[in-house]
This record gives sequence, C-alpha cells and structure tokens, in this order.
Amino acid sequence: MTNHGYEKGRLNLPFVGICTFGKYPYVADWDSLKADVAILGAPYDFGSQWRSGARMGPRAIREASTLFAFGHSGAYDHEDDVVYLEHGKVTIVDLGDADIIHTDTMQSHASIEYGVRKILAAGALPVVIGGDHSVNIPCINAFDKQGPFHLVQIDAHLDFVDERHGVRFGHGNPMRRAAEKTYVTGLSQIGIRNVSSTAREGYVDARNMASDIQSVRQVRKMGIDAMLERIPAGVRYYLTIDIDAFDPSIAPGTGTPSHGGFLYYEVLELIDGLAKRGQIIGLDLVEVAPEYDHSGSTAILAAQILMNTIGRITHYRLLAGGKS
Repeated sequence: MTNHGYEKGRLNLPFVGICTFGKYPYVADWDSLKADVAILGAPYDFGSQWRSGARMGPRAIREASTLFAFGHSGAYDHEDDVVYLEHGKVTIVDLGDADIIHTDTMQSHASIEYGVRKILAAGALPVVIGGDHSVNIPCINAFDKQGPFHLVQIDAHLDFVDERHGVRFGHGNPMRRAAEKTYVTGLSQIGIRNVSSTAREGYVDARNMASDIQSVRQVRKMGIDAMLERIPAGVRYYLTIDIDAFDPSIAPGTGTPSHGGFLYYEVLELIDGLAKRGQIIGLDLVEVAPEYDHSGSTAILAAQILMNTIGRITHYRLLAGGKS
C-alpha cells in the first residue's frame, strides 16, 4: 500500500473488499454480539405468488450498500446539518444470513426468528433484509417478549389475506398474522393502491383489527405531516418496508411492481418523522429481486433508505439521551 503522507489507513473504495452491509464488521458468532444495530439477511422467497427472486435481495442490497460505506467520517447531511452514523457513536454489525431450508417454510422462518431473537437478546436494533414479505412473520414472532408496539407498513399491497388454499404464511399474509398478535396494538398501512392481492373483505377485516389504510394519493393529498398525525405518538414502532411501495420507475426490481408509488423523499420524510415521533424498535425491508433490476437502481434505493433509516433512528435516540 502506498501512503502519500496526508492520510492514514486504507482508502477502501466501494468496489474493494467483502460486501458486508455498509462494509460494517461481520460477526459470525451470534452469541458474542455487541452492537447498537445488527443486520440480518433473510434470503427466503418461497412465499412469492408471482415472480420469485427476492432470495437474492440481501446479497444485492449488501453490494449496493458499499456505495454508502462512509468509513470513519459518518454521513453528513447538509440539509439537516447532522452527521449520521458517526464512527464512535453508533456500532453496526452484519450477522450474515439466517439459514434457509429449501422448500420448508416453517424451518426457514424459524431460522429467521432465531436470528432476530439473538439480536434482541443482545440489546441491538434488528434490521432484517428480505427476502419476500413473509419474512416479516418470524420477525414479528420474535418480539413476543418485547412489549406492545404499533406496526407501520410502507407497501403497495395490504398483505392481509387470512388463508388462501391452506397457505397462511406466504407474502400475502404477514400483516394479518401481525394483527392477530396481542402485543401489536394497531397498524398503519401506508401506500396501499390499485388492484391488490387482498380482496375487499381483507380491507374490512384490517380496519376491524385496528388498521389505518392510506394510499399514495391519500397521503399526498393530506401531506406527510398529516399522515404522521394519524400514527399514535410516543409509542414503540416496528417498521416494515416493501420496496414495491416505491414507484417502479425508480424500483423496478421487485416481484409485484405497482405503478403510482412513492418517490424517495416522500418515504424518507415519513420515516424521519416516525423516528422523531416514537421509538422504532425493529425494521425489515423486503421484496428486492435483483433479476429484474437491470440498472441496479432498486438495490441502491433499498440500501440508501436503510442507511438513512438507521441513521435517523440512532441519531434521535442519542438526542433523547438514550443508547443509540
């Protein structure tokens, strides 16, 4: 290595090295986990009803995230005048992936749940990268001893099917399974639009089970601040983001794209407001399918929104005087 005297250490450009999330350290021994934030891949897509391929999502998002590997400097946002993800203030690690047993939903989901439980036991924030949206089911299961929380879903689809041909744990079921939990106090389902995978009775059931359903057009009409006012304040939130919440013009790499979706800053402002409004205790981002993402823009979008979400969660916790 050449050292020209004005920098110490390696330059470590995005295209160099191993693709952990954000180039953060890899921790293979989950029993030795010590971090503020832990990334867990959930490369499972057997719950898909249309185009498969989200099993490759964690790998693609990790590679894209190296573009945002900030090193020791953190990530300065001049609009907010804040350095997010500042080295020494936030510790982030990558745990690799939960083990997936091909063709076996229950064992695969159990592996994901095990990983999330390990993260929670270590006192870290779990950030799970899917995989299809069914991976949210084991994530929510893992929070059964964590106390009540409100679930915020950013998605094109309601995912509130109870059962279809005996299937109860596919990617059309996770919000229904979550709503059944006694510790999920309610749902905010945001971005839901157009022809949906859930029939009308699913919408009726969702509203009867304490869900507030808003489309992209409804959110735009009322504005982000008004949407945030509809979400309970000062409580704990679990955040689940389906990449198809974004418009396919910027996120084509997904199994069930739906036109009329959100743009980047709309979602970022919503998440920023949510992180200020209460405590985000866990999150997942799902349904990135790189096979359909020929420019790589979907994986980059996913990595960028995850980096910014983690940055804001940890920043507001530090401002509140809590552990990042």
